[in-house]
Amino acid sequence: MKCGVVTGPKRRLCEAGSLRWVVPILTATNLQLSYGQRVILDGVSLTIEPAEKIGVVGRNGAGKSSMLKIMAGLIAADAGTVAMTKGARAGYLHQDPKLNPDETLKGAAEAAFAELHRLHKELDKVFDLMGTAEGDALDKLLEKQSKLETQMEAAGGYAIDHKIGEVLHGLGFSDAQFTTPVRGLSGGQRGRLALAQLLLEEPDVLLLDEPTNHLDIDGRLWLEHFLKHEYHGAVILISHDRYLLDNVVSRIVEVEQGRLIDYPGNYMAFREIRASRRMSMMRAYENQQDKFKKEEAYILKYKAGQRAKQAQGRLSKLERAKEQTSLERPMELATMGLQLAKAPRSGDIAASCRGLSKKYPADDGTDKVLFSDFDLTISRGERWGIIGPNGAGKSTFVRCLLKEQEADSGVARVGASVVIGHYKQTHDHLPMDLAVYEYLQAVINKECPGSTMSEQAARNLAGAFLFSGSEQERPLRQLSGGERSRAVLAGLLASAKNLLVLDEPTNHLDIPAAERLEEALSPPDEETGEDGYEGTLLLISHDRALIDATCENLLVFDGAGNVEVFTGNYSEWHAKDVERKSSKARTENAERERREQSEKARRAAEEAKKAPVATAAKSNGVKNPLARVATDEIEKRIETINGKIKAIDDKMGQPDVWADTRKCHQLGEERARLATELEPLEFEWLRRTG
Repeated sequence: MKCGVVTGPKRRLCEAGSLRWVVPILTATNLQLSYGQRVILDGVSLTIEPAEKIGVVGRNGAGKSSMLKIMAGLIAADAGTVAMTKGARAGYLHQDPKLNPDETLKGAAEAAFAELHRLHKELDKVFDLMGTAEGDALDKLLEKQSKLETQMEAAGGYAIDHKIGEVLHGLGFSDAQFTTPVRGLSGGQRGRLALAQLLLEEPDVLLLDEPTNHLDIDGRLWLEHFLKHEYHGAVILISHDRYLLDNVVSRIVEVEQGRLIDYPGNYMAFREIRASRRMSMMRAYENQQDKFKKEEAYILKYKAGQRAKQAQGRLSKLERAKEQTSLERPMELATMGLQLAKAPRSGDIAASCRGLSKKYPADDGTDKVLFSDFDLTISRGERWGIIGPNGAGKSTFVRCLLKEQEADSGVARVGASVVIGHYKQTHDHLPMDLAVYEYLQAVINKECPGSTMSEQAARNLAGAFLFSGSEQERPLRQLSGGERSRAVLAGLLASAKNLLVLDEPTNHLDIPAAERLEEALSPPDEETGEDGYEGTLLLISHDRALIDATCENLLVFDGAGNVEVFTGNYSEWHAKDVERKSSKARTENAERERREQSEKARRAAEEAKKAPVATAAKSNGVKNPLARVATDEIEKRIETINGKIKAIDDKMGQPDVWADTRKCHQLGEERARLATELEPLEFEWLRRTG
């Protein structure tokens, strides 16, 4: 049977031939929001079901964050309502979290369990009262004890230290940082701490606005796994990380011109469906416009002749059609026009280093080694992605390689005829008083000697980078982070550079802008003849999609002073890294099993020498449960249990298992149970055969 969809508070679904009702956990209805004359949300509605994972996409400034803040109750809509299931909680990720500066990192994370601590105190009071209570009073206290313990289990139970450590480690904090006061944390670390608090609270609905802003690749991978496998509530996720959206969400909502457009599937599916939808809309629009033009041509031709009356009637009909049935032209998203200027040809070697080393004093008095005695040659036209944890030394290495910063030892050289374009994370060096078009004029005139960019050419360049007429005249100091990034990229990419060094270029770009940057940085396609960037590229980024699309070599910093050189893109390296870790886990499991078996055999042999089990059992008046079991049956049981233990160890070595904390924990408990069952069997076998 087919099931319809109800757009009210309940949705009808088919399940095994029967109907069931799913009550939405959060419903936003007819939300409206305007700032002055600018309409942000124009009567939008959204329904979220329990455990549903939704991605929210759209251009910067389209209203994504405003919608989440309305749902979180942080700002009020001009009209509309937001309703949640009774008893449900929503948690919002604040970009500027309020934290106690005197609290430690771990203490601040533990604040997520404030409700659990309250329940502990209440349970302690119940135990105190039980000491003197009798009869009905004691029964009520026992009932309250049971209820409190159930609530405590739901709030985290007694294993909160393990949970806190797991989340903080997953988000990139080390054990040594657990005692660091909040006031000593950087802005990025505070952002990660706020995310840790929210994930530990485990609300029924997570409202996440760019949760990966301060996460490196390992942190993003951990968050993906947590949201997909560990967290069982609903998620509304705003993110520019395309891989995160692909791997976590099952539904995409696009915010466009104050409206919401719903798409099933992940981000990849959204791109395909959206492209097909826009093509169909454009065809329908163009067909209708063709009909209107033919009618207008007929009316114009016969309005003064013998058919004037007929022409007048068709004019009235045309005007009604335009008013009542006219289709809206589908919005063509402005994209950055990144036609890169042809750069001069550099020498065969773009940059190289020999024996390059750099370290700096750490807070604990030791030296933090970023890289040591490192050799690298970058040939003309090569594309290198540089990845690793935050603070591992990626930006420092690039500055030392380009001789912008002095290394502790070693030699770095830039090749002949190399013209460097360096995009940096900070924009403090910019002339903040210049308007956008003036800045572009100044950059191009400086970077391209002998050429002069006119005001109109600068305005055209600004327009290609999504700056409209009035926005082109705004000074850089008034721009947002994303707008300033676009201005800097415009100046950098429009000048002829044969070595581009980009340090986190997509941090403030929305997805369409990041995808156009990706296209512009990709190498020329010989088969299609499409243009691309022909120079050498060094890309520092946590954007896995960008690295995959533009780089064929990697430098992988591990944060412990080691740098791996890998030939291939990010996905290829990640697959190899997963297999490497899996193999290591299998080896460690096998070694642990060998040690355990050896230790058990040693203990059993020692016990067997002391006294026969039967004698000991008889003296204690206890029967040996294995005394009547045949030896060959004991051997079969031992073989069966060992086979099960080996199967568990093999499973724990598989990538999809060891990456799943919950599954690993279950397998570990089963292995411990089997080991307990195995021990008396081995003891009895040794007693008989020894």
